[in-house]
This record gives sequence, structure tokens and C-alpha cells, in this order.
Amino acid sequence: MIKKLVADTDLVPTYGSRSMSEPVPKYRLPDAEMNSRAAYQLIHDELMLDGNARLNLATFVTTWMEPEAEQLMAETFDKNMIDKDEYPQTAEIETRCVNMIARLFHASEREAPVGVSAIGSSEAVMLAGMALKWRWKARRAAAGQPATKPNLILGSNVQVVWEKFCRYWEVEPRYISMQEGRYVITPADVVARLDENTIGVVAILGTTFTGEFEPIAAIHDAVVAHNAAHGLAVPLHVDAASGGFVAPFIHPDLRWDFRLPNVVSINASGHKYGLVYPGVGWAVWRGKEHLPEDLVFHVNYLGGDMPTFTLNFSRPGNQIVGQYYNFLRLGRSGYTRIMSTLRDVAVELAAKIARLGPFELLSDGTSIPVFAFRLKDASRYSVYDVSERLRARGWQLPAYTMPPAAQNVAVLRVVVREGFSRDMADLLMKDLRAVIADLDSAPPARPKQADRNFHHG
Repeated sequence: MIKKLVADTDLVPTYGSRSMSEPVPKYRLPDAEMNSRAAYQLIHDELMLDGNARLNLATFVTTWMEPEAEQLMAETFDKNMIDKDEYPQTAEIETRCVNMIARLFHASEREAPVGVSAIGSSEAVMLAGMALKWRWKARRAAAGQPATKPNLILGSNVQVVWEKFCRYWEVEPRYISMQEGRYVITPADVVARLDENTIGVVAILGTTFTGEFEPIAAIHDAVVAHNAAHGLAVPLHVDAASGGFVAPFIHPDLRWDFRLPNVVSINASGHKYGLVYPGVGWAVWRGKEHLPEDLVFHVNYLGGDMPTFTLNFSRPGNQIVGQYYNFLRLGRSGYTRIMSTLRDVAVELAAKIARLGPFELLSDGTSIPVFAFRLKDASRYSVYDVSERLRARGWQLPAYTMPPAAQNVAVLRVVVREGFSRDMADLLMKDLRAVIADLDSAPPARPKQADRNFHHG
């Protein structure tokens, strides 16, 4: 987020009589050094004003890891993962993770799949989008056609990073609008927008608005048929930021990944249901041919040739280590156990909320452990009133409107992550019942409305 220059003011230390005797400037460097313990305590106390991450039901990102994982990650904060000559084992661990993920997504060794780690799915999306555009440009050049008007087919329910990609890389976004009762894209809507300038189609495995899976196999088959009928070669990219580490374990028969031959790339977030602290993401291509060599830089850095395809350069290797720890520690059975438990907690909690009476579900947590619900009657109080009252009790439960063309639908969303137990779900239900009772008995003079757009993801 862009930060503006603000007027300098002072922090007044709580423990001034013991360790600090003078106020500390907020927005300029202090003139003198400070005792290390005093600096720690000053910042530690301010951070107490943040919300409790474990009670944050808005975020998809991991808020709990095992102590052994935390120790490994702390031991590798100082390793710059781009420096593969100096830290060859960290580079090897990254390679192992890419291979594990490619196999998890049913990539075929015959096609020589490739992949990269990223700072998160936002960077992974940018990389996958660039590959789609460069491949399209090459096809157009081979056909002797201009490559000046690229477009991308995607739903208005995408995460904001796709909007950024289209703006930054000058690609026309052809949005498919949502509508009340339908919050995913459909095959018919996709093929109606395809033409020779389409660089690809984006389908989502677990939307941030409701947690639903888009009908990826049906979209794939419709695009393949359209390509054959019109002499096109439009590929699919799957945004599996939310569902990539869920579907393989609790929906193993669902066809959404490289089992579909026209899916050329997939992104997934290691720091979501990959169970790693922020930030680590992954981009995987079904074969080398789908990652244009023009996008790969060969850098002579600290004594070695390093092929690299990233937007970021220097970054710590500790998130990669954390991902590898989880893969070794949990394996398929561990991930299946965790994702099944999270799904069961989400489904049970969604059913209890539906039985309360005032709410109706838009999704129920069966796809990924995420669900959204709305008020049946918002005339006396709104989902924003419910969210505000719950926040006073410590819970961060986001309220927001659905995408354009369905923005009259305002919902609350729950993301169930590891560390959110059935006991915590029961505590949430207790507080939600109390909030509803308070609002029923003394509704606000005017239902609260959104004062800003909710950032999905």
C-alpha cells in the first residue's frame, strides 16, 4: 500500500521512567541510539493493538505453524535464496518442492514440467500471465498476424492481482459478470468472449468471495471444442491460490489440473492452505514449451549462471524451507487429515449458522473450508452491523458486497484455517447468537453500510 508523508509526532514511552526518558519520533530517525530491549518493548507494546491473528476469519494466510517449522524458518532468515551458489541446498529444496507440487497436480514427466517459487500467488499470477501473453505473441508472429490487442477472459470474481496484471502488461480484461445466485463463471460465458486475440482463460479453484470451485473441467472442454471449431489455440490457466493444496487431498477425483490437456499453468499459495507463514507461492507449467525462454534471465551472480524467472530478486529462503518442512512432516496423509478436519469444521459451522434463522448460505464449505452467508432481511440491521459487533468481541469476520452486477448482495465470510478448532467455532457461535439477540432487541437507527471495498485474498 502506498504510504503518504505525514506530520512527525512523538511516541511517548510507557516505561519512560525505567528505560526511556525522552519521547521517540514516529516519522523520522531518532537522533540517538536506543537500548535494544527498550526498542523491542516499545514496538511489542504497539503491536498488541493489532487484532488477534488466530481470531481473524478474514484472511486466507496461515497464522499458525509448528514450533519445529518456526525454528527452521528462523534459522534461514539470512539466506538469500537467489544466491544458489552460496546456498545450494536451499536451491535444491526449492527444486524438490516444485517437483512435489507438479506431481501433486498430475503433471506428466514426459512433458518436462517446470515451476518457480514466488513471494506469493500474486507474483505467481504475474509470471503465469506473462507466459500466456508471450506464447500468444509467438503464435501470432508465426501466423504473420499483429499482436497488438491481447485480451484475457476472467470473471469479475478474480483477486485484484489479475486486474493489476491486465493493467500493468496492457492486456484487455474481458470480465464475466457475476449475478445474484451465481458467483462463478460458466463455459457459455467464456466461449462467447473468445477470439484470436485471447491469450488465455482464467478459472478459479476456490473463489475468494464464496470459496466455490468454478466448473473447470466443463470450461476446459468448452474451450477445447471452440478452439477446434475456429482454429484457435486458447489455453487455460488455473488460479488455485486457495484450492491448490485442498482439492488434491479431499477431492482427489476432481479434474481441474494437468489431467486436463489444455491447462498449461497453475498457481498456488503455499502460505494459504499450503500451511506456511506468508509469503510463498508457486507457479507450475505443464511443460517447458509453455514457459517462453525469452522470459528466463540467465544471471552471472556470485560465480554461477542462474536462470531466473521472477519479479523479485533477493528474498529469504525460509518460506521455501517452511514449505518443505510441511511436505516432509505431513505427507499426503497429513494434508488429507488436516484438510478433512478443516472442511468438517467449516461445514458444521455453516450448518449451525444457517439454523440460527436470520442467515442464508451462499456456500457451505464443502469445496474449500470457506463459506459465505447473508442476512435474509437486512432492513433492520446489516451484515456490517454484525461484523462490527463481532469485532468488539475480538472476532474479525469480514462483511463485503459481491462483485459488480451482484453488488446488491452483502455477505459475511468465514475462512477456517489450521488452528481454528471446533471449540473456537463454538465460541464464535456463542458470540454470534449474542450479537443477533442484541441487534434484534435494539437495532441501530440506520443499518450500517460499507465504508470501503473489502480486499479479497
